[in-house]
Amino acid sequence: FGGIDVLVNNAGISYIGLLQDMSSQDWERMLCTNLTSVFNCCKLAIPYMLQQKQGKIINISSVWGVVGASCETAYSATKGGINAFTRALAKELAPSRIRVNAIACGVIDTDMNRCLSEEDLEALRREIPADRLGTPREVAALALQLTQSPGYLTGQVITLDGGFI
Repeated sequence: FGGIDVLVNNAGISYIGLLQDMSSQDWERMLCTNLTSVFNCCKLAIPYMLQQKQGKIINISSVWGVVGASCETAYSATKGGINAFTRALAKELAPSRIRVNAIACGVIDTDMNRCLSEEDLEALRREIPADRLGTPREVAALALQLTQSPGYLTGQVITLDGGFI
């Protein structure tokens, strides 16, 4: 359509297990899916936003990118990379009226978490002060709010986790 107003980078896969047991291929796949995809999509969208002299980029991250998670080292590293990428790119693009923010999600009820047992999900739920998992609809609502937020809001990693961290 000749322009891009909003880019939402929302790709993610995880690897649950010890880093020492992770193959180099699994590491590369995680980096490509979780972090390189953000680079590629931003690189393609930014020229359109620069031409329009405005735009919004929203990167979906994770609380594990803020605090790290045992047995999810690679996932934590990629999501932490997204957080740093968000902050740095926001500084780079702010003079061009392009805002860049991230949503660091807690445990969200998505297909990615379907690999967890009922007992594991219940244990996670008990650790969340809100006493439940988040919903994809809540993440989408926050992303929509970010598109309508004040122009001065950029470079932020906003945690959506029910009080988990």
